[in-house]
Amino acid sequence: MRRSSTDESTYRRSPSPAGGEPGFRRCSSLCGRAGAGDGAGGGGPFLGLHGDPGAKAAQARGTPPKGHKYVVFYLDLSFIFLLELKRCSMARGCLQSVKYLMFAFNLLFWLGGCGVLGVGIWLAATQGNFATLSSSFPSLSAANLLIVTGTFVMAIGFVGCIGALKENKCLLLTFFVMLLLVFLLEATIAILFFAYTDKIDRYAQQDLKKGLHLYGTQGNVGLTNAWSIIQTDFRCCGVSNYTDWFEVYNATRVPDSCCLEFSESCGLHAPGTWWKAPCYETVKMWLQENLLAVGVFGLCTALVQILGLTFAMTMYCQVVKADTYCA
Repeated sequence: MRRSSTDESTYRRSPSPAGGEPGFRRCSSLCGRAGAGDGAGGGGPFLGLHGDPGAKAAQARGTPPKGHKYVVFYLDLSFIFLLELKRCSMARGCLQSVKYLMFAFNLLFWLGGCGVLGVGIWLAATQGNFATLSSSFPSLSAANLLIVTGTFVMAIGFVGCIGALKENKCLLLTFFVMLLLVFLLEATIAILFFAYTDKIDRYAQQDLKKGLHLYGTQGNVGLTNAWSIIQTDFRCCGVSNYTDWFEVYNATRVPDSCCLEFSESCGLHAPGTWWKAPCYETVKMWLQENLLAVGVFGLCTALVQILGLTFAMTMYCQVVKADTYCA
């Protein structure tokens, strides 16, 4: 069958890219000018199309939002604030723990000073200047030593207690310095004592022999009582021998406390009724036999002082940290 002319004409009029139809050429020329205008002017819209959209998208992706850096800054600031707050809380907690420990320590320290002071006052009131054996140092009695020691310990404990309660850096530092001076003084005395033991022995015996001449005289009740108690309890007579009393009385006589059996004026009897042991060596041997107890007492005293120094300096550092981080 043959196609109709209408169909054939329609087929022949259909547009073709290679064709030279006027409508197509006009559209092509307009589109070309629009594209050229977009490329030259940076891209104006034409029929809903934009020139070079890829460059704008890339620029949009590469540029961060304006508020992004502020958000990061606030997050960092909040994190630092939380860390500082936690550090401040930890410092405050440590400070409170050390505070109560130091207060308890100094309270016991202060109570111990009260006890030592009470014993010294009791000795001074009941026994006079008890244990005043030295003529060169008449004030060096047991009662006076206990009173001075107790008063000083009470003062140190009081400063430590107030410094701990008030968290006062000045008081804490004062407590530390006072306790450190006492510790250094005791250590110096101990070192000198062991270094010059022989010289100290000779000087002590000479001084004690001089003190014998004050025995039984007016105003020396303490020395008289001290020698009577020592010779009775340790069963000895004189410093190095019972003949030391011969120079005191200018006669063959000793105090009644030197007698094997105490009786009135027994010191006038024959030497066979007197103690023969020298008091200085007897007391020295007793101290050597109890050296362990003396050493333990000295060690405990040193440990207590070191513990007080540690508490004071630790609390001082904690107060400084708390003032630095929590001010």
